[in-house]
Amino acid sequence: MKKATYYLIFFLILQFCGFSQVSIVTDSSKTLDEIVITAFEQNRMIGCGTIVKILSDDNADKYNKVSLVNAFNTFAGVRMEERSPGSYRINMRGSSLRSPFGVRNIKTYWNEIPITDAGGNTYFNQFAFNNFSSIELIKGPAGSLYGAGTGGVLLVHSFENTWKPGLQLDYVTGSYGLQNILSTVRFGEKNNRSLITYAHNQSDGYRDHTKSKKDNISIVKQFTLSDKQQITSSILYNNLFYETPGGLNQKEFLADPKQARPAAGAFRSAEETKAAIYQQNFTIGINHRYNFTADLKNSTTIYGAFNQIKNPSIRNYERRNEPGFGGRTSFIYEKKINETRIQLVAGAELQYGFYNTQVSGNKNGNPDTLQTNDDIQYSNSSFFTQGDINIKTNWILTAGISMNKSKVEFTRLNNYPVLQQGRTYKSEFSPRIAVQKIFTNGAAVFTSISKGFSPPTISELLPSTGVISTNLEAEQGTNYELGGRGSLLKGKLRLELTGFYFKLNNALVTRKDSSNADYFVNAGNTKQKGVEISADYSTTFTRSILESLIVKSAYTLSDFKYGEFKKGKTDFSGKTLPSVPENTISASADLLFKQNIYLSSTYLYASKIFLDDSNNFSADGYHLLGCRLGWKITVKNKTSLNFYVGVDNLLNETYSLGNDINAAAGRYYNAAPKKNYYAGISFQFY
Repeated sequence: MKKATYYLIFFLILQFCGFSQVSIVTDSSKTLDEIVITAFEQNRMIGCGTIVKILSDDNADKYNKVSLVNAFNTFAGVRMEERSPGSYRINMRGSSLRSPFGVRNIKTYWNEIPITDAGGNTYFNQFAFNNFSSIELIKGPAGSLYGAGTGGVLLVHSFENTWKPGLQLDYVTGSYGLQNILSTVRFGEKNNRSLITYAHNQSDGYRDHTKSKKDNISIVKQFTLSDKQQITSSILYNNLFYETPGGLNQKEFLADPKQARPAAGAFRSAEETKAAIYQQNFTIGINHRYNFTADLKNSTTIYGAFNQIKNPSIRNYERRNEPGFGGRTSFIYEKKINETRIQLVAGAELQYGFYNTQVSGNKNGNPDTLQTNDDIQYSNSSFFTQGDINIKTNWILTAGISMNKSKVEFTRLNNYPVLQQGRTYKSEFSPRIAVQKIFTNGAAVFTSISKGFSPPTISELLPSTGVISTNLEAEQGTNYELGGRGSLLKGKLRLELTGFYFKLNNALVTRKDSSNADYFVNAGNTKQKGVEISADYSTTFTRSILESLIVKSAYTLSDFKYGEFKKGKTDFSGKTLPSVPENTISASADLLFKQNIYLSSTYLYASKIFLDDSNNFSADGYHLLGCRLGWKITVKNKTSLNFYVGVDNLLNETYSLGNDINAAAGRYYNAAPKKNYYAGISFQFY
């Protein structure tokens, strides 16, 4: 922590160096923008007793626009990891404990379409930077309205509140053969608007055997039929390829972090087996909003999706076809009685998936002899209701509950007679109670108690060992949360503080066998205590070359430990949960000069991370510093150009971002890029 403090002081000095002669406007109207959330159907900054964070395309636009890793890591309690280019994990308050790869235990919606499939998996890597205008991040259990998942919820929106037709083109090039193209076309009026995006990204990658290529298209159309009806149709297609270099042991990582996993024993190297992911995703959905009266409205979404995955690996060759469909409907009733406003929400969400997974031998990157062939049916349903009472705009009381049910059936077709296995998980109730007090100066305090659950995903019930594991139990946990937010200096300084305690029973934990195949076990329980602090400051200047300054910072303390957890003769009780750093600090500073020249700096510190349940191995902490310098030019008021150059990992740290937890033979490490550079140009026409 002492070293982290030194780096943070250096970072702040770097931003304010030379500003001693600058006069600050003390009564400036420049404050941090308020963004109203839609989470829990409440349209306010604190929803159901938790602070909901917003990632907008504006505040994410200070990096190379390839991924959202750096942007997500600016938030307290959130950690996004990249094992290799294109392979992401999202950790919200320890939720990645059960995710050797991909995003699990976090429910994700795009324009109200469930992107998390019926089997509990989310292909978050199908999104490109220009597929959203904002993302809402809800941390912790939100099952009272959003069903399964104890990690949190992501609500991805294509349209912002303001609307301007126009065209935007971005091109970014950089280290390791980076080529990134983003194009966005907006046309129509606010009541009849369309959005078309295309994104192309390719890179040779920092490590050996990490080439990647991605093409992404989205089409979103929203039109108002009348004062009562609005329809939004959304289409998203993604075609992604990326090589998977594999994990390194400590000796290999220290000797040459760029190398791909070498051959070892009976297993060939990642390069010899042409280990990679070939992924295609297609999602289409329609949302219909209807106002029956001024007090009663309905929002209904239906969708269909198809995912196709091909994965040659060092062990085998896996092919998955995953069609699915479903829908969600919510009825919302709002009524004001004197100085009290009442809101009632009731609805349901249904999802079905019909999957086929085939595993074969891997012969130089091609499928060989068939090993297993499984048809899988997975269905889940959630019925929810919520009541919200706002008393004199000072007190807000919220109570909600959902009933959830999941069912899975496996049919193993390569064995005769055909083997069938299944499991119906018992109905789970997820209640939530929250109280919020708002003061006259806009400050607020809140508290909440919520219960969440998360049944095993398809990837956990049928892991890469090929052994069907319907014996796995669903996770269940209760979260207690207390916090508040306020502002000082006439709104220039905004502060947020949250403390929570989350006890999780039957926690799902990843394991790897001697061949590095994943499998899962239920741990006894975990006890996760945490503190999240955010402080943001914004101001403008006069009589200087500076226009404005925005500083954002966040600190997270994660005291996550196993409660009672024994596996065979080994007792892990009291051990620290792997995959989560105990301390993280993030800070960013954005300077805008009078001539539309800007400088952005970002800093991230993460303390050491335990890599196994016994806490015998850990990855060192690291400090990441990044800078971006740019110049915006406005031509004829409707056209603008933005030129910029940047550097990531300025301190040239050697670190692993996306460790393989509990890996066999100590293959924990997936090295992240060292110092790297990028340059870009953005053209906008409105």
